[in-house]
Amino acid sequence: MEYGIVGIIVLALNIWALINVWGSGSSLGGKLIWTLIILILPLVGMLLWFFVGPKSARPVV
Repeated sequence: MEYGIVGIIVLALNIWALINVWGSGSSLGGKLIWTLIILILPLVGMLLWFFVGPKSARPVV
């Protein structure tokens, strides 16, 4: 059961990362590359997007 919960959490975080990828100001090619990385390497791709991906310009409240 523990792996199921962890899997659901990883899936939710990957969906969040994909939404952020396609909502970012990156080029279409960049978005496609990030999408492939996240889909092929789910946990690593999501973490890479979080730490290395383009940052938004909105202020933190």
